[in-house]
Parts: sequence; C-alpha cells; structure tokens
Amino acid sequence: MNMSTFIVLAVVIVIAALALKNSIGHFKGEGGCCGGGETILPDHKELDGPKIGEKTVHIEGMHCENCKRRVERAINRIDGAVGKVNLKKKTALVSFDRAVSDEEIRKAVEDLDYKVTGIE
Repeated sequence: MNMSTFIVLAVVIVIAALALKNSIGHFKGEGGCCGGGETILPDHKELDGPKIGEKTVHIEGMHCENCKRRVERAINRIDGAVGKVNLKKKTALVSFDRAVSDEEIRKAVEDLDYKVTGIE
C-alpha cells in the first residue's frame, strides 16, 4: 500500500467514525433530530374536567426524546386533551374531557411532519 492510499483510507475511516458517533447521538436525542438537544421540559397539562375518554394514536417518524416532547406539546395545545407519548411503542395516549375529533389529533401531529398511521 502506497502512502497516498493510506492517507485516503485514514480520512475515510475518520469520516465514518464521526458519522457513526453522530448517528448514535441522534437516536439518543442528542443530535439535530427536530432540534434535539433542547433542555426545554414538556408543558405539563392536566384536564380541567373529569376524563370522558382516551384514544391511542399510532405515530411513525418519532426517533428521540425531542420528538416525544414535540408531539406531547402539540397534543396538549388541543383544548380538552392531554397527550402522553410512548416512544418505544410509537404511540400517544390522548386523554380528553370533551369531544376531540380524530382529525384534530391527526392535524396536530402531522403538522409536525410525523405520520399518524391509526387512531383507536
């Protein structure tokens, strides 16, 4: 192996190592995913009245804690609804104290560029 081949190979290895390090951080919520790395806590919200129901929303595209916080905040902005996201199951449990339509929930989540695959 001549010297120029060795240098090119070393540069490729360094680039691959940096890419791997950044990818691991990204999936831990430490990277640029949706503005990851924020220290802003999610808005805590409780229902004003007694809970009359809940829906499970299946969501694709969430990868990190920041994604989770963004979806929870979006659902919590819906009047009469509170959301709790389970990142591993890719779901949000939406509790409500008034009628909340599936379309209202779907719009809140999909406006963030996530995909709602089902609401039950």
